[in-house]
Amino acid sequence: MKKLLFVCVALTASLLFSQTTNAQAVKIGYFDEESVIGSFPDINRLDTLLAIYTSDSLGTEFTYRMTEFQRADSIFKKDSATMPAKARELALRDLYQKRGTLANWQQIAEQMRQQKLDQLLMPYRQKIADALKAIVAENKYTIVLNQSALVNPGYVQPPLADNLSIRVALRLKLPIGKEIEDAFKAATGGGAAPANRPK
Repeated sequence: MKKLLFVCVALTASLLFSQTTNAQAVKIGYFDEESVIGSFPDINRLDTLLAIYTSDSLGTEFTYRMTEFQRADSIFKKDSATMPAKARELALRDLYQKRGTLANWQQIAEQMRQQKLDQLLMPYRQKIADALKAIVAENKYTIVLNQSALVNPGYVQPPLADNLSIRVALRLKLPIGKEIEDAFKAATGGGAAPANRPK
């Protein structure tokens, strides 16, 4: 329901926008970044790099934090009886903080892992963004919608010629499958692939 509402709002906005741009034609494309990222031939190496990061960096970080907690706990147990009240309060606060970090380590590690994945994906995303920007400008698309908002059972299938994911993949010379490429060429009259695309 939300997707349908989003599509309706987007179409209404595009119609209003077209009236304010001197009756310029509205051209709507749709795009899915994840499908393009998945087309890069070397994308699977990121799984290996992420596994190495998880075991080496995050594993080492956890071991260090556990050792620091155990050291602080041992010192506190040994010295807390003779500590001044303020020092005991600060030591206890530090100990609770270290314990809290360990208790929430799974969530902390997942956030760090996601940040590392985003860092590894950045070069791919930049190539995709540059290609998409060029395609939108060259083909004069007015609106680009997320493909997941359009492609849904029960909805009208959007035109294949406006699938910007395929256009970006072709521009970046990514493998998309002969069947998809042939269907796309048929939908666009065969002239949608860039001239530098190998035949």
